[in-house]
Parts: sequence; structure tokens; C-alpha cells
Amino acid sequence: MGIHPTAVVAEGAVIPESCTVGPYCTVGPDVVLGERCELVSHVVLDGHTTFGDDNTIFSFACLGIAPQDLKYKGEPTKLTLGSNNSIREYVTISRGTVGGGGETKVGSGCLIMAYVHIGHDSKIGDGCILANAATLAGHVTVEDYAVVGALNPVHQFCTIGKYAYIGGGTTITQDVLPYSLTSVRRENRAFGLNRVGLERRGFTPDELKQLRAAYRLLQVSKLNTTQALEAIREKVKSGEFGERVAYLAEFIAKSERGVIK
Repeated sequence: MGIHPTAVVAEGAVIPESCTVGPYCTVGPDVVLGERCELVSHVVLDGHTTFGDDNTIFSFACLGIAPQDLKYKGEPTKLTLGSNNSIREYVTISRGTVGGGGETKVGSGCLIMAYVHIGHDSKIGDGCILANAATLAGHVTVEDYAVVGALNPVHQFCTIGKYAYIGGGTTITQDVLPYSLTSVRRENRAFGLNRVGLERRGFTPDELKQLRAAYRLLQVSKLNTTQALEAIREKVKSGEFGERVAYLAEFIAKSERGVIK
């Protein structure tokens, strides 16, 4: 409990005795913390920002900062957060703008993971999870218990419905249906052998030849993965393929999620 001597807390900030303000935090004059909030270290709280109780804010998060909007001219807009939120490293949450209603709002019981950005005038409900580097433009609404996946950019004015789940790496440009599982198509494939990289690591021409042959069995033949693995193992057993290919076969055999071919 208490305020670390290296923290800078402006006159006017409201910090209950039950709170912890860690090293090198900066708290502005219009910030109000609820009971038992913890600022781990190097946290920046700015603007007219109000917290509920039992929030934990990790290092280098910047909350209540000025919106990234050229129309913003320093008006006293707000950021309001509920209780029991975990806000991880390097999260940025902008306060609102006059044109957007003047308030950015985060509910209670949310997990906001590292590098998330919540733009001005956005509204986040209760129990939401925003995974690493999810990026919400201004005026986005995320309804209760929705999950926004890692590396998801969300366009301005989009609404993500209650209990929706958005897979990682999905770009959102329209509203997301409540209860839905929404994800970009995944069409990854392996484009053959990393020949140049392997040569630089000292793989011999014979090792590269063996690996190319193994990859042909895996990718080009009409064998499915199980059949291709069996064929590769037979060639390892016979001595036609060496330890490099043996490792490839072991990797495929141990895979629990399947391999990209």
C-alpha cells in the first residue's frame, strides 16, 4: 500500500490509502482511483479519469490520454472504468471527444492484454477480453463478455455483439453478430524448403537433397500426412534419409494441432 517516492502525483488527484502507486507512475490532477487499485510501475493516468475498485494496471499503460483526433482541442472529456479490471503492459486508452459524446468507458471484470489500444469514445462492456495488440479505433462498442482476438484491428463505429468471439488476426470493418465465432479464413501453407537459410546454417548438399525428397512426399505426392509420414520413416529406417529428416518425421508425429503443408 502507499505511493512510491519516485511516483509523481499531481495535486487534486484522489488516491485512497488502500491503493498502491508503484515506482515512476504519473497521475494527473483529475484522476480518481477507487479502493484497492494498484499501479504496478511506470503507469501514466491523465485527464478526467475515474476508476472503480480493485483495478490492477501494469507497467507502461497510459490511460486517459488525449484522443488521437485532430479535432480535439483540449476539452475536459472523460475516461471511466469500472471495477476488477486487469489492464496489462503498454495498453493505451484515450479519453473521449466532444463530438463523440465526451466519454470513453470500460466496464468491470475485463482483461485487457498487452499493447491493446482503445480509441476515443469507445464503450467496452463487462467481462470482455481484449487480447494482445487488439486495436479499436474511435467510437467502437464492445458489448458484454465479447472476446476480441490478438492483432484484431476494429474499424470506427463498429459494434461487437455480446458473447461474440473474434479469432486472432481478423480485420473487423462491420458489426460482429452476438454469440458468433467470427474469424478470417486461414489458408496458410508451406512453400517448400528454406534452402538459403539452411545453407547458411551449414546444411550439406546431401542433407538438402534428402529434405527436398521428404518434402515432396509430404507436399506433392498423393499421400495424406499419415501415409507420407510412414513413407518418410521407412526411408529413415533404411538409411536413405539421415538425422535431419528423422527430426522432421518426429516433429510431424508429435504435432497435436496438425502441420501446415
